[in-house]
Amino acid sequence: MPTYSIGQAARLLRVSPETVRRWADAGRPPMGRDGSGNRMIDGVGLARFVRERAAEDERAGAAGGPTSVRNALTGIVTGLRADDVVARVEIQAGPHQVVSLVTREAADELGLAVGVTVIARVKSTSVHVERS
Repeated sequence: MPTYSIGQAARLLRVSPETVRRWADAGRPPMGRDGSGNRMIDGVGLARFVRERAAEDERAGAAGGPTSVRNALTGIVTGLRADDVVARVEIQAGPHQVVSLVTREAADELGLAVGVTVIARVKSTSVHVERS
C-alpha cells in the first residue's frame, strides 16, 4: 500500500504542509508513523479524505441542485472574449487552465467578467489517465 509524507500529501492537495498537519491532528486524514517515526498517511486513507472533502465542497457549492457532473473545478476567470454569439472564457483553477466556449447570452446571464469566481463543471466520455 502506498504511503505519503506530509509534504507529498500537501502537494497533491495543493495546500501547505501545516494545513495537512492540522487536519491530521484533528483525525482527518488518519496518520501513522513509519519505522523511523516520520508521520505518514496511507494512500487509501488519503483517497478517502480527498473524496469526502470533494463531496463536502460540492454540497457547499451546489447552487443549482444535484448534478451528474462529478468534475467541478473552482477557479477565477482570467480572460473573456465575446462577440455577438459566443464568449470564450478562460479560467484558472489552481494549476489547471480551463477554456470554455459558451453563448454570449449565458456569459451575460452569469455575469462573467475577469476576476469573477466560477465553477467549471466538466463531463467527458474520453478521459486519459497517466500514472505520475
